[in-house]
Amino acid sequence: MTSSHPADWIGRGESVTDNLDAGHAARIAVTLGGAAPAAGEPLPALWQWAFFISPVGLEGIGEDGHPARGGFLPPADNRNRMWAGGRVTFHQPLRVGSPAERRSSVMDVREKTGRTGALLFVTVRHEYHQDGVLALEEEQDIVYRQPSPPKLVGSDAPPASQWREQIDPSPVLLFRYSAVTFNGHRIHYDHPYVTGTEGYPGLVVHGPMIATLMVAAFQHANPTARLEHLSYRGLRPLIAPTPFDVAGHVAESGLAELWAEQDGTLAHQAQLRFSA
Repeated sequence: MTSSHPADWIGRGESVTDNLDAGHAARIAVTLGGAAPAAGEPLPALWQWAFFISPVGLEGIGEDGHPARGGFLPPADNRNRMWAGGRVTFHQPLRVGSPAERRSSVMDVREKTGRTGALLFVTVRHEYHQDGVLALEEEQDIVYRQPSPPKLVGSDAPPASQWREQIDPSPVLLFRYSAVTFNGHRIHYDHPYVTGTEGYPGLVVHGPMIATLMVAAFQHANPTARLEHLSYRGLRPLIAPTPFDVAGHVAESGLAELWAEQDGTLAHQAQLRFSA
């Protein structure tokens, strides 16, 4: 009999393989911008989130558009699900067009009480292997919160930046990123659902896309830097279609502060360690 206690999911694992198809990489490129990597070339940073998908049929989808809870991830009935942040260690890039494997496990499940009520935090670990070598290590923090008005207003002003790029989060961009990541979460494309059921004033920009764009902006400004470790977290949602900026500065040798800001306040933050 399957347990309904979330902590019993600690240690549960799964493995997913992917050939990192160049055609799919081209679809990601036209979604996020930039040149598409050819077969044999490095997969750009954080694009692994658009691969290694475990597809679930429509009969296995919950009301929010995600796979129904209680499979690989623990059940958290009547709560809204969000990606809160995570950490990525870059050992070497995955390469397009070669088989790779993601090995995943549930590391931790914790219940907390926050400003908006009870919160369930789930930490998932991923290891990405290719050609017998560990290429990436990752931890993702997922939060399940009780239905309540989301925090929408920031309070902290961003620091001075050394680079900055403006992003226009159009409904088409959000839909395309949902498509290339096979993400059915309705808050990103279903306006009646996100406003009427989850209480947001508009479509919500994907947390993983924000992290990807923050790192890409760093790489545009520092093209010779080698990524080593990224730690990122969301402070509040970014709401479409209001433009937002991804920006950053080098705080000290080998350490960059990255952020996303909207309407003059911080929304997402990250620290990136790198080598020249």
